[in-house]
Amino acid sequence: MVKLLVVFGTRPEAIKMCPLVREFRRRGRMEVRVCVTGQHREMLDQVLALFGVTPDYDLKVMQEDQTLFDITSRVLYGMKGVLEEYGPDLVFVHGDTTTAFAASLACLYEQIPVAHVEAGLRTRDIYTPFPEEYNRQAISLAAKYHFAPTQLARYNLRLEGRDPESIYVTGNTVIDALKTTVREDYKSELTEWAKGSRLIVVTAHRRENLGEPMRRMFRAIRRMADDFPDVKVIYPMHPNPAVRQEAYELLGGNGRIRLIEPLDAFDFHNLMNHAYFILSDSGGVQEEAPAMGKPVLVMRDITERPEGLEAGTLQLVGTDEEIIYRACRRLLEDKDRYERMSRARNPYGSGTASKKIADIIERDLL
Repeated sequence: MVKLLVVFGTRPEAIKMCPLVREFRRRGRMEVRVCVTGQHREMLDQVLALFGVTPDYDLKVMQEDQTLFDITSRVLYGMKGVLEEYGPDLVFVHGDTTTAFAASLACLYEQIPVAHVEAGLRTRDIYTPFPEEYNRQAISLAAKYHFAPTQLARYNLRLEGRDPESIYVTGNTVIDALKTTVREDYKSELTEWAKGSRLIVVTAHRRENLGEPMRRMFRAIRRMADDFPDVKVIYPMHPNPAVRQEAYELLGGNGRIRLIEPLDAFDFHNLMNHAYFILSDSGGVQEEAPAMGKPVLVMRDITERPEGLEAGTLQLVGTDEEIIYRACRRLLEDKDRYERMSRARNPYGSGTASKKIADIIERDLL
């Protein structure tokens, strides 16, 4: 039997890879094992439980105060043992994480083919975002299969000389995941707290935004909450102590701003579905929110997901306090602007990416 290994280590990877694992296992035509690295821990375990996926291998690489050197080396050595023990015919990695990069490097050393899900995203600046842009470019060098979410991602891979026969446009598996997580009848203490107000959901955590950029972002959010009495803000804080310190200092003390612990995928997706709009420096949110008809103000200077900009669902606002504040104010005051962003086209497919990927692999390997 053909043996597949699916590798991931962070919550966003798990959200996007669990639907693919379930699709292969539902068909039962190939042996599928899952290796988690534990690059994230509690947040990863929550997603696994939600999708009912039990790992076959757990590298447990996470340590306190870990660095990129630590994660990369531990994943690389851990993968060596897994690859030698299981001997997969094909290894799936996702996106641009250090887990995906180190796993693909291990496969290169063992000369095992790699399938790259969410391939072809590019900013062409290897320090923005860091280290993700380097990771995804490096993975493309090792990959045999490139599963691109959009035609633009395919174009990026073609520019770099990837074999056109190895590139497949499938949509994004995160849209598949939303079919499992989002419930129209969802209620929680948070949604009840925000009832009757316009809810703004915030995510902020990127390395390149730590320090003064993040302080500017938080000051803009605080001004918005101070100036619009019908607005409530929920920020599920990243575990990074540096992020939390800035959040408590600049966003604390306002009764219309809730600083909360990270949410699992089920609660976070449903919270976004109740939002008026979203402020984020995340990558995944730029894909998830448009599928729900939620405008996103992207607090970054550049994005590897320009499809959302072209579709009109996203707006790049950078990290300048005044620019962020004005963009928020415009969405809150200009109904036509809000309606245009809410009704814009979702560029990431209809939730059939996992099926398309499984079809391609079965056609080639069975």
